Amino acid sequence: MPVTTMGELVWGKSMKLDELLKSSLSERPSIQGVEDYFNSVVLVLLILINEEYHLVFQKRCSAIRQGGEVSFPGGKYEPDKDLTLENTAIRETWEEMGIPANKITIIGRLDTLVAPMGTIIDAFVGIADINVDDIQLNPDEVERVFTVPLDYFLQNEPERYFAVVKVHPSYIDEKNRQEVISFPAEALGLPERYRQPWGNLKYGILVYNTKEEKIWGVTARIIENLIKKLKKSNIRNLGKTNRKTL
Repeated sequence: MPVTTMGELVWGKSMKLDELLKSSLSERPSIQGVEDYFNSVVLVLLILINEEYHLVFQKRCSAIRQGGEVSFPGGKYEPDKDLTLENTAIRETWEEMGIPANKITIIGRLDTLVAPMGTIIDAFVGIADINVDDIQLNPDEVERVFTVPLDYFLQNEPERYFAVVKVHPSYIDEKNRQEVISFPAEALGLPERYRQPWGNLKYGILVYNTKEEKIWGVTARIIENLIKKLKKSNIRNLGKTNRKTL
C-alpha cells in the first residue's frame, strides 16, 4: 500500500499539497470570520452644488437603531435582493433618500472597515446627478439630509479621541438581569486572567465638528479614508476647482 508523504494529500486521489493549497487560496484574501459580523454597505455620495462638490449626509430617525446619529445612506447586504455589495449601496440610497439608480454613478470603493463593535462596513463612492431638492427622504428612517463641502474635510483634520475595548467572558441578560458566562475560561482550564474582562485595545474615535452636525465614529473614519486617498493623489482644494469630474 503506497504511503502518502508530507508533500501529498489524499483528496479523492493523491494530490501534491502545494497544488491543493494553490487552488484553495486566493490572491486577494477575504476577512477571516466575516460571517460573525454584521455586514453593511454605505454609499459615500457626492453632488455638485454651485460648482463645488459636497458630501451628502443623513441624520437617522430617532425611532430606529442608532437614531439621531449622522451617517451615509446604507444598510445590510441582503443576498435575496442584492447581486453585489454595490447593489446594496444603491438600493439603500433609493430606499432612504429616494435617489434612483440611474442618477448615481459609482466611481470607486474605499477600504473595508472592521469595527470592534461587531460590524464590517464596505463603502462605495458615487456621484449623484441631482439637486439637493430632488432628495425625497424616507421619514421612517431619515430625520433630515444635509451636505458639507468636500473642501471642508480636505482643509480640516478631525478631532481624535479613543475608547478602551475589552473582551468580556460574560454578560448580563437583559430580561432577568442575571450574569451569563459565555466563555467558561475556568471550566476550560485556561489561565485565571481570562475569567475577567481582558484586552486593552485603544480604538480611535474621530469627530468632525461641522456647522451642520457633529460627524463622528464610523462615518468620520470613512470620510478620513476618502480624504487620505485624495491627498495621496495630490488633490488639493478639489471642491473649489470648478471641475465637474473627479
